Amino acid sequence: MDIRRIAASFVYTLDAQEPIRNGFVEYDASDGRIVKVGECEPDEEVAQGAVVPGFVNSHCHIELSHLHRKFRKGTGMAGFIDQINALRDWAGSDVKARLTKEWMDKMWNDGVSAMADISNDDSSFNVKASHRLYTRTFLEVFGSEPEMCEGVMSDVMSLKEVADEAGIDAAPTPHSCYTMSPQLLSASAAAGLESGFLSYHSQESQEEEDLLINGSGAMYENRKRSGMSTPPVTGESSLKYFIGRLAAVKAAPYDEHILLVHNVCLSQDDIDAALKVMNNVYWALCPLSNIFIHNALPPVPLMRKNGLAITVGTDSLSSNDDLDMVKELVCLHTNFPEVPMNELLVWACLNGARFLSKESSLGSLTPGKTPGIVFVSDVDESGAFTAASRSERIA
Repeated sequence: MDIRRIAASFVYTLDAQEPIRNGFVEYDASDGRIVKVGECEPDEEVAQGAVVPGFVNSHCHIELSHLHRKFRKGTGMAGFIDQINALRDWAGSDVKARLTKEWMDKMWNDGVSAMADISNDDSSFNVKASHRLYTRTFLEVFGSEPEMCEGVMSDVMSLKEVADEAGIDAAPTPHSCYTMSPQLLSASAAAGLESGFLSYHSQESQEEEDLLINGSGAMYENRKRSGMSTPPVTGESSLKYFIGRLAAVKAAPYDEHILLVHNVCLSQDDIDAALKVMNNVYWALCPLSNIFIHNALPPVPLMRKNGLAITVGTDSLSSNDDLDMVKELVCLHTNFPEVPMNELLVWACLNGARFLSKESSLGSLTPGKTPGIVFVSDVDESGAFTAASRSERIA
């Protein structure tokens, strides 16, 4: 064993509700395993900053890294979809693979230990298969016309075979209510549930809600102009519509790990509906992406009031200027200062690990675990991250 020690003004183990002030972490440098944590002796020198576990980026589209800084901000969801349709295929698989590696390397060095990632092709598979950053890949599908369902599902199952051959954890998952026929949404959800994990873009914008509730709004007009079918007008939220599509293929309750991503338009009624049928539901926040596209944020106070299992993601470089988990946490802390830093880190580390069923090794600075050890500079006097904070992997 090669035991090393790092001491800092704040150590967030996440095994407690408060950080250790002037604490230390001892770890085996050969494999990053945590050996011991505790308070420093009064005369021990400590680094001015915070030590935290490796982050878990619970929602990313790493294969879209070729779209970095190519999108206009503030276009709303319909405008964003138009941009991604126009630009997503400008790069070949070799360019996409190179940029995937560059950004995964950056995330690793910044302290991200695991990621729940969305893929629409195989351009990221070889990088993921050999990378130190653990990834569970959700093979996302689209198709607005009912007759497309069989072909789309055949294609995604072929893509899963490629993922299996590459040795990465992957399974189909639905994209969202507005890009899929009811039949495809149910079929892809069934495949995701079979794998035990499902990720779904849920209530990302008011345009999405207007589409389902009223059959109106910018997204509805966008779909119609494109000659695409739209989902049925239900008079209820898109999350309730999704729950209905799950019920079409499997009776509740659902014990599988389900990740609802974005949740900008989440209401108490929606929360009640989800918790009634989902026993392992997680709620991903991607605040900088939400601000980038439509200058909105999820109802964090409502989510906390209900004790939801919140996670944090970056989304993609088409809707974000970076894939920096610290910046996401600074955004949340700035907009919701009542949320303690320790709780934000539980969202960004431990809850993401729990969603991926990796909490036995990741998510907290617990002796015996190998979560990754990260130093964050320029924290304030309470240990909270600031706009100047930067993260660096120690182990």
